[in-house]
Amino acid sequence: MVPTNALVVTGDGRHAILTMRDLAVIDQPRWPAHNAETLAVRISFRAEWTATDERVVYDDPAKLFRVTGWLATARLEAEVEVPALGFTWRSDPLESSSTSFGVIGEEVNGRYYSP
Repeated sequence: MVPTNALVVTGDGRHAILTMRDLAVIDQPRWPAHNAETLAVRISFRAEWTATDERVVYDDPAKLFRVTGWLATARLEAEVEVPALGFTWRSDPLESSSTSFGVIGEEVNGRYYSP
């Protein structure tokens, strides 16, 4: 669940920022081994998307899936902590992040899909 105010989208829908702090997740380093050990992990991240002027539509009626929107630039910074291992990791700052592909827009799938 995304907490209130964690996702900020501009009124025109062309820029979004998602900031999540201290999410409790699990890691299974030996997955898919049977009965793989699980470790408690904390993760924080900030992701930003900014739409370009290039519209895109990905539509697959056979899979009941459609995305409409704009190609986008995307950036991310993250921090991970695995207390049981004494391990922490932090990405480079958001300002130095880049991506090869991003989309910002709307998605429909499953029973909500209509051709």
